[in-house]
Order: sequence, then structure tokens, then C-alpha cells
Amino acid sequence: MRGPQRPGPFPHGDPPLELTTFVGRSAELAALASALGGARLVTVTGVGGVGKSRLAARAAAGWEPGSCGRVELAPVRDPQFVEYAVAEALGLTDHTARLPRQTLLEHLAGRPVLLVLDGFEHLVEACAELTAELLRKLPELSVLAAGRRPLGLAGERLFPLAPLGEDAAVELFTDRAREQGLTASDGPEVRELCRRLEGIPLAVELAAGRLRALSPGQLLQRLDDRFRLLTTGAGPRSVPGGPPSRHQTLRTAIGWSHELCTPAERLLWARLSVFAQTFDLEAAEYVCSGAGLPAEDVLDVLSQLLAQSVVTREDTPAGPRYRMLDTVRAYGAEWLAAAGDAGRLRRRHRDWYLGLATWCELDWFSPRQREIAERVEAELPNLRAALEFCLTEPDEAHLGQFLAGSLWFCWVGCGRLAEGRRWLERSVELDSEYEQSRLKALWVLGYVAILQGDTVPALAVLRECREQAERIADATAVAYAEHRTGCLALVSDDMARAETLLRSALERYQEIGELNSNVLMGQVELAMTRAFQGDLPDAVRLCEDVRQVCEDHGERWARSYALYVLAYAAWLDGAPARARELLADCLGHAHAFRDLLAEVLTLELLALVTATEGDPAEAALLQGAAARLWPSVGLPLFGSAYYNAPHERCEALARQTLGDARYEECVREGGRLDRAGAVARALGQGGVTRPEGARDRVDMRLRHGARPAPTGPQRPNRPETRTRRLARPAGPGEETAG
Repeated sequence: MRGPQRPGPFPHGDPPLELTTFVGRSAELAALASALGGARLVTVTGVGGVGKSRLAARAAAGWEPGSCGRVELAPVRDPQFVEYAVAEALGLTDHTARLPRQTLLEHLAGRPVLLVLDGFEHLVEACAELTAELLRKLPELSVLAAGRRPLGLAGERLFPLAPLGEDAAVELFTDRAREQGLTASDGPEVRELCRRLEGIPLAVELAAGRLRALSPGQLLQRLDDRFRLLTTGAGPRSVPGGPPSRHQTLRTAIGWSHELCTPAERLLWARLSVFAQTFDLEAAEYVCSGAGLPAEDVLDVLSQLLAQSVVTREDTPAGPRYRMLDTVRAYGAEWLAAAGDAGRLRRRHRDWYLGLATWCELDWFSPRQREIAERVEAELPNLRAALEFCLTEPDEAHLGQFLAGSLWFCWVGCGRLAEGRRWLERSVELDSEYEQSRLKALWVLGYVAILQGDTVPALAVLRECREQAERIADATAVAYAEHRTGCLALVSDDMARAETLLRSALERYQEIGELNSNVLMGQVELAMTRAFQGDLPDAVRLCEDVRQVCEDHGERWARSYALYVLAYAAWLDGAPARARELLADCLGHAHAFRDLLAEVLTLELLALVTATEGDPAEAALLQGAAARLWPSVGLPLFGSAYYNAPHERCEALARQTLGDARYEECVREGGRLDRAGAVARALGQGGVTRPEGARDRVDMRLRHGARPAPTGPQRPNRPETRTRRLARPAGPGEETAG
């Protein structure tokens, strides 16, 4: 029977950090584990604030390392993005144009995985439909859902979560008091307070957050007054003289906590509700300040909300961030709407994230590239909210187009092609009087489509971009459209046209003073055309120039692609150790940026280098690892004769040494490695040692006859043809054009 085995990380990051102690629930945890052992779909239901998410996360943390994925769906507003959220939580990167659902089905096939869907109640139909298909087609999959209502599927086992018992509620109250450096004894007033709050953890924690200002007795008195109002005809759900429902208890506890806030605290509480998920201090100061709350006061007021458990703090790779629980956020949103200020705050929120994206795009070409990648990762829920606002509000389309286009580095450099294409396509479908914004979205859309291997739509949008750009004399858009059209020619094996277009684009960039990672990638792609046409020295010269510019500016993404070409040149010149050093540098940065295309290309070339070094078994294993990744990129090696030559030479050498049966066995072994495992193996982190013997013999054999040939590619049929074509390096143009 499948079930929890030992704590471990989720596939895409660690389990949610428990910043506070987990109180009680041992019986519930055991019962939930038992339910998961007997049913493939278990849904934890209960009132808001009862601890569904915390219990589900704790239960999932007991499963086999790498077998769990937790999906936070509260920030997702568009039902069509549910699939993207699930794929992201499972750490799946797919560069192709297929839907995320296809990726999920392919990557999860035959793998025992626990999928945790948290906060799905506003997306029930979409979640239910996706869950039903995944469970139907993936017999090894289990789903643990946590929400206020069931998914309503056949075979769903409901796990209603009751509030804490009195003793556990008191323990929670006193524990949270200790965390504030306060003392709250287990006395009659504390017990009565917990009884009145019906053991709802969120309500208890909110009450404990008030202990700095009020004693337990004062808290109880104020709560009594609030409940008395509620049970004397305050609303249609009230029963005079009877206890309120748990839903009303929670709302009462939140409303009571809200009433105890100062006017500034209530104002900030309402305004913070515009954030989709987490936020940082700078964002809060900009978005929420003004009209009664000076920016310099936001930190102090936020600190008070933290002390009262209205807001929680998290430490992330992008720095300290803050969040509000969904129930608390929803209460604040109601107040914001009632004040008639929701539209203004959403525009301020949009303005902040538009500015952030603009700054990140500029700073991508700097030593802060890794920091930018982490920052955008943390801000994705808010960036999505800003995009959604722009693309659904009248007269905002041009800002949505600009925002979607400005995030090109996120879509392309950080492995989010599928999501980026969806936003870009939505944006260019809208009418806009600001043509430059739409032109930017068009060339970025063309770039994304090329990388997905979707060449026909790519050519169409790039033609439209260039024609409109020439009509309005937008020199920048003309340059980018021409550049990306050259990129398309490169992956289509039309080297002469690719070289012409790329040279022209680079000249245009120089004329308008454009220098950034895109421009450097254009030069790397030009180097690829030179290498494929037999001029390896010129390709090396171009890439060394790119490398130097990258070193001067601290750029790492485009630099990785330049290193790829230089590594191939080093291998061709008989220096496999140097080639491996360059490829390790390239692979490390590509993996950090989640650039799947650069990863798989580097693995392919590392396989060839490894075969040269005399370890054909390890080379075949790396080819198997790359073969597993290619379906998530697109057509393996782009279906290009140029790019395929190193792969074929490596395979021929490995088969010749190992024999067909052993070669296929090694390929299958590599195919069992996941993405992280493949990268670790390639970087030598798996304890693999390579034989020194036969390196010189194999190396010399490969080097003979390996001079660049000036003619175009022929699909290799004979071994001697393959050897001759090795001189055409497979370089970064493939990456950018993939």
C-alpha cells in the first residue's frame, strides 16, 4: 500500500516552512494518513481558518521525498491557469506549445505522486475536471485536496476537519502567547475564551495576537459583547438566544479583531488585500500609502498587524515577504470594496508591478540576473494579477501588452514559455492605440513561438510586427523582428538567410544604441551560422566577444550560450577537459535559470565530450537523459541536420565500443533520471569517475578529418559523412532558436 514513508522535499522546493509550532491534531493526522492509504482522492473540508491547509501540508510532508507537490490555488483567478499552477508546483518545465495537461500526463505516468490542491473552492469546476482526468489516466497518482467544499467526484473520500478540542485550543492559545514573549496561564478565562471561539485555530491565534494590549479577561468581555450583538437579530443566519454558526464565529472573531485595530491598521488591512499572495515591504509602501496613510508609517502599521497575526512573515530567497491568510484577506477586500477604493488600489498595484517588470527587464543585463530571476519567481502571482487587470479593464490593453512583452526574460530565460505565450496571445488580440506596446508583444510572441518549435505562427507574427514597425518607423521593433526572423531561419537550416538577417539586425542594434542580453544572443546565433558554414575561427571570435561583454556587465544567461559554442570549439581542437569545464559552467547557470533548452543542449554536447574521454557508457547515459528532456523542449535537436551531427557521432562511437545492447541499456538508464538528477550526474555530483585510459586514442581518432567543411549540411548516411560534419558546431543559436 502506498503511503507516507519519511519527510522530504517537494519536487519543486521544500514543504512550506512551519514558522510556528504545530499544536494537536495527532489523531487527525493518523486518520488522514489512513484515508490516503485507502483512497486516491481525499478532500479535507471545513470552515475557513480551521487548519485545513496546515493539516494537509503536514500530512504531505510525511511522504517519500520527491513524491509530493503542493499547489496553492488561492491566488489563481483564471480557471484556465489551474493546469499551469499544477505543472509549476511539480517542477515541470515544458517549452512546447502543448497544453500543460499533456505535460502533466506524460511526466507523471507511472510515478507515485501525491498532489495537494489547496484553496480550490473558487475554482471547483476546473479543479474537479482536471483532477478527474489525472486520476483516470494516472493510476499511481493520489490527490489530497483542502477546501471549504468537496470537489464532487466519484470515489472522493471526504475528511471533515473539526475545530480543536478545548485542551488543544488552550494549548494553541498559550503557545502563541509564549511566542510573543508573554505568559497566558491555563485558567478559566482562557478556557472560556477558547470555548467561545469554538476552537477555530485562526480565531484563537487572532485572539492571542491581542495579548500585548488586552488581558484574557478583557478579550473575553469584548468577545461576549460582540456575540451578544450577533445573537439578538444581527442577521438572517442568527438564531436569537442560540449559538452562532462556526462560519459566523470566524467572521465574528475576524471582525472583532478588525474593530480592535486602529484606523491606520484597518486601512492597511483593507489595502493589503489587493496583493495576490505574498508581497514585500517596498510594494506595500507604494501600493498602500497615501490618503490617510503616509508611506513612512506603513512599516510601523504593518508591524502591528504582524503582532496581531493578521499578517505573517516569510523568509524567501528573494528576501522577507509577507502574506495574509485567505480568510483575512477576503475580509479586508470587503472593506476595501465598501469604501469604493478597490479600483484605485488595483491600479496602484498594477503600476507597481509594471514598474517592477520594467526595472527587472533593464537589470536582467547586469550582475543581478540571478536575483532578478528569484524576484520574479516570488512575484509571479502579483504579476499575473496585474496582467489580468490590464487585459480585462477598458483602455488598459496597451499596458497589458507592454507588461507581457517586458517579461520576455521571464518567459524565455526562466523557463515559462507556455505561460508567456498565453499572456502574449491574449494581449495582441486586443485593440490598442499604443502601437509600440503591441509591437513589443508581437516580437516577443514570435520569439516564444520559435523556442517552442511552432514556426508557422512565429513567422506570421514576426511579419506582422515588421510590417507595422516599418509603417510607423519604429526602428527598435524592426530590429527585433528581423533578429527573430533570422533566428527562425537558423533552426530551419537556412544558414545563408539566417546570417544575412542576423547581421542586418546587429547593425540595426548598433545604429540605435541597443545593447542587452537579446543583442548578445543575436551575436551568438550569428556565430552559429558561421560555425555551421565552416568558419569556426569566426564563430569563436564572435563568442569570445560576447563572453567579454558579459563579463564586463556581469551577464550570465547569454554568456552560457557563448560558452556552449566555445566548448564545442575546444573539443574540436582536442581539449576535452577544457570543453568539459566550459560546459559545466554553462550547465550550472542554465539550471539555475530553469532554461531547459540550454540544459538539454549542454547535456548532448557533454555526452560527446564524455565519449571522447573514453567513457562511452556514461556518454550513452547522458544521451538517454537528454532524450527524456527533449519532448519538453520540442522536436529533438530541432530536426536540424546541423544540430544532429554531434549527437549522431557520439551515438556511433558509443555503439561501436559498447555494442547495440549495452548502448541501449545505458540510454534507458539515463532516461530514468529526472531533470535535476541528469544535471547532477552531468556535473559529476553522482560520484561518477571516468577512465583515463583510451582517451588519447579515441581523441586522436575523432580529431582526424574533423576540419570544418564550407558546404551546407547533408543528412548523414555514411560514417565518413558523419565524421566530416562534426566540424560544424551545434551552438547557442539552437538554444535561442529552439
